[in-house]
Amino acid sequence: MEDLVGLVFATYPSWSHLVVRVGLGIIFFAHGAQKVFGWFGGHGLKATIAGFRQMNVPPGATVLAAFIECFGGLAMIVGFLARPSGLGLIVVMLVAVAKVHGRNGFFLNFTMTPGKGHGYEFNLALIAMALSIVIGGAGALSIDRIIAPLGE
Repeated sequence: MEDLVGLVFATYPSWSHLVVRVGLGIIFFAHGAQKVFGWFGGHGLKATIAGFRQMNVPPGATVLAAFIECFGGLAMIVGFLARPSGLGLIVVMLVAVAKVHGRNGFFLNFTMTPGKGHGYEFNLALIAMALSIVIGGAGALSIDRIIAPLGE
């Protein structure tokens, strides 16, 4: 049991992981809150389900993805269950690349070319950030660190 706690929570007091974790958390919480609650200019869960249905994503998977973004983002901000949250966020981004962004190439569509969506470069950056947390833990000023501190 102790090994499982260490695997999930253990983290060094890394300030760089704090920066990555909080930045990642803010981005995902904001996007997830748009999907779940309609905050920050979003349309809420009902509209999110309808939009994802057009991409053949089942309602249950849509709700799960929206909740992972919102509450996984919140978990990142406070640094609680950061590794499992990071894994969930990586899966959501991989599905986003497979279902939406991959067909548009690598780059974001900064020119807003009609009929062309954004590529996957932003998704890749978010995946790298989340993977950093999965590998190294939540870092300094995290609840995970209080539960299972490593080093000093």
